[in-house]
Amino acid sequence: MRSASIAAVVIGSLALTSCSGAKESTEGEAGGGSSDTLIVYTNSNSDGRGEWVTAQAAEAGMTIEIVGLGGADLANRIVAEKNNPVGDVVFGLNNMFFETLKAEEAITAYEPEWAAEVDTASGDPDDGAFWPIVEQAIVTVYDTNKVSESDAPDELSDLWEDDQYQGRYEVNTALGQATPQLVLAGLLSENLDEDGDLGVDDDGWEAVEEYYANGSPAIEGTDLYARFSRDEVDYGVIPSSGIASRDEEYGTVTGVISPDEGVPYVTEQIAMIAGTGNETGAQEFIDWFGSAEVQGAFAQEFSAYPVNETARAEAPAEVVELIDSLPKQDIDYGFVRENIAGWVEKTELEYLP
Repeated sequence: MRSASIAAVVIGSLALTSCSGAKESTEGEAGGGSSDTLIVYTNSNSDGRGEWVTAQAAEAGMTIEIVGLGGADLANRIVAEKNNPVGDVVFGLNNMFFETLKAEEAITAYEPEWAAEVDTASGDPDDGAFWPIVEQAIVTVYDTNKVSESDAPDELSDLWEDDQYQGRYEVNTALGQATPQLVLAGLLSENLDEDGDLGVDDDGWEAVEEYYANGSPAIEGTDLYARFSRDEVDYGVIPSSGIASRDEEYGTVTGVISPDEGVPYVTEQIAMIAGTGNETGAQEFIDWFGSAEVQGAFAQEFSAYPVNETARAEAPAEVVELIDSLPKQDIDYGFVRENIAGWVEKTELEYLP
């Protein structure tokens, strides 16, 4: 059985579900980065993270305003604003989105003070336009209080191919968000074919069709684990750092499906937005937020797995153990970036319920 049980993941609030789509939220109206208030764009502000970052920044002498959106929507917004930028800094998006921002010249290079403490290959080693802060896995989970490990599927394809699981797993159809896009990329990456439709063979598109057709659509505003507790579904997808807080809140003991092909991994990044009117403040925030001290505290508070090697020593042991136990799926994110818009459009038009 390739199902990893997590009986005692450290207690904390939801860690960087940064791939999960946050609804747009601000503390006041974002009106452009002034010298007094730094506008920080992120898709990683939910479940207390935005408030924590805001409070910690204030203690460090910075006044920031968090503006949160889902990953794909946030990237699109930054590109749309590049000729008249509103934000000063962006963090939480994955490499794929940051490559797009770089190509659109919507972010600008800055080498942070902690550059030597991270693996630059995880960010933008060529130009230093963006820098890695947190790594996490996109995992399919279940509650071992209700589903035994022996009854859980070994492979994700079992969910839609085996009658006993059909209708019992949640599917997130909000493809403007990063995590659902990564799920889609994971499904299609096992079936790439240059002669296929949008670079994918028929088996890949059939898998996508069956995945959505046999799942239970996510309910906006309803947490996956709340649906576990109500016996609406048994399985669903979250970023790995979201496990700890859910187990604390819902009394669950999370199990993770670890398929042979591995699971999608993402590395969340930080960068300065091109044309910011507050370059000094943006650089100060990047130096502060990515530092070993802050990333270590963030890891403890939100069960994150920091890229900063010094900060990683502060990460909960259970989190490190989980990440180390989950194999990485081989995904060509460059190819994904080139094709994801077409994949999303086809999926929305043809396969979503």
